[in-house]
Amino acid sequence: MGKFVNTTDEFYTYCEENDVQFVDLRFTDIKGTWHHLTYRMSAFTREMLENGLPFDGSSIDAWQPINRSDMILKPDVDTAFLDPFTADPTIIVVCDVYDIYNKEMYAKCPRSIAKKALEHINELNLADMAYFGPENEFFIFDDVKIKDSINESHYRVDSEEGEWNDDKSFDDMYNTGHRPRTKGGYFPVAPIDSMVDLRAEMMQVLEQVGLTVVLGHHEVAQAQGEIGIVFGTLIEAADNVQKLKYVIKMVAHLNGKTATFMPKPLYGDNGNGMHVHQSLWKDGKNLFYKEGEYGNLSDTARHYIGGVFKHARAVAAFTNASTNSYKRLIPGFEAPSILTYSSQNRSASCRIPYGAGEKATRIEMRFPDSTSCPYLAFTAMLMAGVDGIKNQYEPVGPMDEDLFELSLDEIREKGIPQMPHTLRGSLEALIRDNDFLKPVFTPDFIQTYQHYKFETQVWPDEARPTAFEFKTTYSC
Repeated sequence: MGKFVNTTDEFYTYCEENDVQFVDLRFTDIKGTWHHLTYRMSAFTREMLENGLPFDGSSIDAWQPINRSDMILKPDVDTAFLDPFTADPTIIVVCDVYDIYNKEMYAKCPRSIAKKALEHINELNLADMAYFGPENEFFIFDDVKIKDSINESHYRVDSEEGEWNDDKSFDDMYNTGHRPRTKGGYFPVAPIDSMVDLRAEMMQVLEQVGLTVVLGHHEVAQAQGEIGIVFGTLIEAADNVQKLKYVIKMVAHLNGKTATFMPKPLYGDNGNGMHVHQSLWKDGKNLFYKEGEYGNLSDTARHYIGGVFKHARAVAAFTNASTNSYKRLIPGFEAPSILTYSSQNRSASCRIPYGAGEKATRIEMRFPDSTSCPYLAFTAMLMAGVDGIKNQYEPVGPMDEDLFELSLDEIREKGIPQMPHTLRGSLEALIRDNDFLKPVFTPDFIQTYQHYKFETQVWPDEARPTAFEFKTTYSC
C-alpha cells in the first residue's frame, strides 16, 4: 500500500478526486493519545497546509500554560489518508506541533522528539535510517463495566470466549462450549477462534488506510488477537501504531464489541505486549548484520542491546508507561522481564528472530507495551541503544535456556538484571538516569513527563484499596 500523496498539489488533487468534505488534523500528546480537530475542506487553504494552523496547547495535558497557550499544528502531507469510518468523505493528516515562542519544533510533541532523534543519529554519522517494527497485541471484549468511587471500585470485562461463560445462558444464542481456555488461544481454528471474520475486516480496513498487512491470528489469551503489519522508519512505524489502534478500536466498536490494548485486563491469563523489532542502517547496509556471528549480530547490534539493557529501568518509563504495564511483566505469562538476549528464544527480553541474510537480521525487544506513546517508546530505545554503541556496553548473554523456568534466586545468582517491577520504580530510575536522552529529550520534558506520570498514574493507583486487599486484610 503506502503513501497516497507526497506534495501539496497531490493532496488537493486527491481530495478533489475523492470529493473530500472535511480535513481532520491529528496529533499525539505525551500519553500517546491521538487528538484531532476538523476543518471544512472549503476553508482549508494551501497556506494552512504549508504554514500550519493555530490551536490551544494549554488544553492538552502537561503541555502549555494558559498564558502561553498558542501553538501551531504543522500537517505532514505525506501521512494523508481517507478516514474509513466517517459518514462524509474526510481526509486525515498527521501533524507535528510547532512552538511559536521558541520558533522550533515543540519540545513536548512526541512526534517532534522522534524527528530530533533521527537528526541526532545522522549528526553522529552513526546511521541514516532506523527501522522499527512493532507488534501490538489486543483484546476484543463484548462488554466492559468500570466503577471507581470513594467507597467502591470494580471492573468486569466479558467475552463469549471466556471460560467463565461455560455455564452461561445467552439471550440470543445457545452456549456452544467452544472456548480457547486460559493460555489456550494460540492458533486454534473456528469455532474456538470466534474472531476470524472480525480480524479479517480489521486487516482489510488497515490496508485501506495505507498499512501493508502481513497476517492476523488469535493470541495466547482468551479474546486476544494480533495483526502484523510491515515495519517502517521510526516515524512511519509510530504513525502506523496510531492508525492501527484507531482502526482496531473502531472496527470492534462498529461490530458491537470493544477493543483494548491494555497490558493486563485479565488476571491469570497472558497480557498484551508491543514487541518492537529494530535495526540501524547506513548507506544501504544493515549495521546490525555480521554473517557467522551469534544470530548474525554485529558488534554494533550487540552494543545497541547493551545500551537498552543498561538504561532499561529508565527506558521502561516510556515503553511500559502505566501501572498496569507491570502486572504483565511477571513470571509465568510469557512476558519477558529478564534483561538478556537470545536467538529465537521468546523468554528473553531481547530476541534475535530467525532470518536468512542481511535484510532480515534485527533485534526484537519484547518488554514494551501499547500504553506507551509509540514515538517516545521508540525514541527512548533508540537513544539508549545509541549510547550503548558509543560506550560499547555488553549485554548479559546470550542465554538460550528457557528463562521462564529460572527461579528468582537463580536469576540473582546468574547476575541477570531485570526490568523494574512498578511504574514508580521506572520513573525513579528515569530521574537518576536520563543523560543518555538529553541530546533529544529536554530536561524540562523529562521533568514534566515523570511528574505527570506520578500525578496521573502512580499516586492515584497507590492510594486506592483493591478487592484483593479487602480479601486479604479486612479481617486482620
